[in-house]
Amino acid sequence: MDPKAVFAIGVASSEVWFNGVRLGANGRPGAVAEAEIPGRYHFDVPIPETLWRPAGNELVVHMSAFHGGLRFVHPVGWLGVGAARQPSPLPLLAVTFVAAGALAAAAFGFGAIHAMRRTGSSLALAALSGVAALQAAVEMLRHLWRYPYPVHSWRVTAIWLLTVAFAALLAAWAGSRFAPRRRPWLLAAAAIALPATWLLPGFDVKAGVALLAGVGLAGVAAAEGVVTKVAGARPTLAWLATFMALGVLQPIWLLDLSFFVFAATLVLPLLIVEVLRLGRDDTAREAALTRAASRPDRLTVASPRGVELVPLPDILAIVGADDYAELRLRGGRSLLHAARLERLETQLPSTFLRVHRSVIANLAHVERLEREGGRWRLHLSEGPPLPVSRSRLAAVRDALDAPQPLRAIA
Repeated sequence: MDPKAVFAIGVASSEVWFNGVRLGANGRPGAVAEAEIPGRYHFDVPIPETLWRPAGNELVVHMSAFHGGLRFVHPVGWLGVGAARQPSPLPLLAVTFVAAGALAAAAFGFGAIHAMRRTGSSLALAALSGVAALQAAVEMLRHLWRYPYPVHSWRVTAIWLLTVAFAALLAAWAGSRFAPRRRPWLLAAAAIALPATWLLPGFDVKAGVALLAGVGLAGVAAAEGVVTKVAGARPTLAWLATFMALGVLQPIWLLDLSFFVFAATLVLPLLIVEVLRLGRDDTAREAALTRAASRPDRLTVASPRGVELVPLPDILAIVGADDYAELRLRGGRSLLHAARLERLETQLPSTFLRVHRSVIANLAHVERLEREGGRWRLHLSEGPPLPVSRSRLAAVRDALDAPQPLRAIA
């Protein structure tokens, strides 16, 4: 017995008739594009009580959609009669605003950490938080503005693009944090799988599968981190696995608010963990550097497992791996060092030379410089050859032509 209204939600202009009486129009439907005036994506018009019959009520809706921009699987999301007073969207908007604000604050926090430390992980997390906050704003758009229906194609495309970006950043961050060696493979898989979700039917399916793909790739990296005992890998894997299970069992849970809840509850603890980790690393490095001040023949290596003093003659080469540097040592051993090549280049003696943007070589172990095809390779006494960039080739030749005392460290 409550007042009723006709609701039309979709990418179409519409005109509503009830029991032979025209109730109103949303834009102007037409038989051709030139005759149509685009309406709003959300439209509702009340039904006067006097128009109701005891039985046999007739609802007629004329619709057209020539300006949608995309072909939707379900162009009309909902069409029918419902209660004129719908639940207020304010609770949903409040939660989404809080989540968006928290994510924006996290983006600022990670950005500040990156400005101070220049770590790739903090930059990835800043981008991750910023993308999630931006998606929250795009999602809220339909509750804040009854936009013309042609805008809807841009909005859902933006949501899909932001979801793909979030998934790619999540995989990239997890790869660099927990599995640096597998990061290129994870990025390659993301580059193939995420754009391919555009081929799936329906934007909800596109965005949901893209998000699950990113979570799955991040889970692979976190699982390797658990095996290699990287700090923080176990709780991250548990959360990713929980989200994956809920997403598969309840696909509708992936829509709208759940995305922001997932992003906020994942990213905000990561901010706290990142701050604590950087603080511990600083303390450990300061103590190690104090102990190593009288040992200039060794490199103080800060790794996820602790701090180790590595004799310089044991280092064959140092290869960059985002926030870490991989030390290739004699005997086939390798060690991850929580430092970037730029800083190491200034600390190492002249026997170490930057031969590539991502490689520092210990010249004491060099056997020969050879050209293979169109590329130059530096062969060491053991281990795989190292790439030499053309811009550094002259410096490498000059260093190898230097007097023998240059290699006395070996």
